[in-house]
Amino acid sequence: MNDIILRAKEEMKRADHLIFVSLKYTRTVDVIKSIIERLINVYDVIVLGMLELAEEQMLIFEVPKVPKQRVDEVLKIYSDDIMKDYLMFFLFLKKLDKAEYTSACEYRKHVHMTATFPDGEVVKVNMDDLKNYYMKTKDFITYIENLHIVDKE
Repeated sequence: MNDIILRAKEEMKRADHLIFVSLKYTRTVDVIKSIIERLINVYDVIVLGMLELAEEQMLIFEVPKVPKQRVDEVLKIYSDDIMKDYLMFFLFLKKLDKAEYTSACEYRKHVHMTATFPDGEVVKVNMDDLKNYYMKTKDFITYIENLHIVDKE
C-alpha cells in the first residue's frame, strides 16, 4: 500500500505545480481541467490500491472495472462517514470532469469554469475552489495513511 500512497503523492505534486505555478501564470480553463484530472487520478490510484489489497486479503473476489462500482466496493469494506464523504467528493470530481463546460475571464485574475451537469445543475469552479479541492484531496491521502491498511515500515 505504501507504493500506492507514493504514487498518489507524486500525482499531488503535479496538481500542486498546476495550481500554484501554471494556473498563476496561464489562467485558462484548460489548466483548471488538468488540475481536476490530476485530483481524480489521486483518488483512482488510492481506490484501486485499496481494492487490490482487499482482493489479496480475500475480502472481494475481483476489482470492478467501473469507478462507481469501485467506490461502492470500498464503501462496503470501509463504511465510515469520513470515507463516504471523500468518495462522494471523488464522484463529484468525476462528474465535474465529464460535464459540459464554458470558460470565463480567461487570462485574467478571476478565471473560472462553469460546468453544467446533465441534471441541469450548474457549478462554477474558480481558483479558490481548486485550492479547496486540492486540500480535500491532500486530507484524503493523510486519512488513508492513518488507516490500518497502510504498512508501517
